[in-house]
Amino acid sequence: FSSQVATVTEYGAFIKIPGCRKQGLVHKTHMSACRVDKPSEIVDVGDKVWVKLIGKEMKDDKLKLSLSMKVVNQGTGKDLDPNNVSLDQDERKRRMFRDYTSQKITLEAVLNTVCKKCGCKGHFAKECFVQPGGTKYSLIPEEEEEEVAAAGHERDKKTSLADDSSKKRKK
Repeated sequence: FSSQVATVTEYGAFIKIPGCRKQGLVHKTHMSACRVDKPSEIVDVGDKVWVKLIGKEMKDDKLKLSLSMKVVNQGTGKDLDPNNVSLDQDERKRRMFRDYTSQKITLEAVLNTVCKKCGCKGHFAKECFVQPGGTKYSLIPEEEEEEVAAAGHERDKKTSLADDSSKKRKK
């Protein structure tokens, strides 16, 4: 609906609703598709604007109305978001998600198991997806395990080289 700006604050503008004594708030995030730092740069008291009612809330026995200017064409008054798709997207962006990245996942006992179906390490037969004659997959060993295996392999090489050099001396 077409309405008039009643007051402008640092967080938005209060709009007079025609045919009613109530006012609704257009928050600065709903004034434009672009970022708005100062609502007074967008609207002034007495300006005619097109708004859409996007929410209402009862708080302390008072009805609070939320309005939006960015989903209405300010030239014609046409609703640019008739199905409230962009409002739903904005709401999803604002939701806080819990950060689970700091929690480490441990495989514990499953790591040392051997599948009875395919013979690979790290999973149970009921969790195995190997097709008969297909490619087998197993867990990649940790860096510590690789270092231990590499150190053992190096030790084996050194002992075999020492054996080879002692054989050459005997000849």
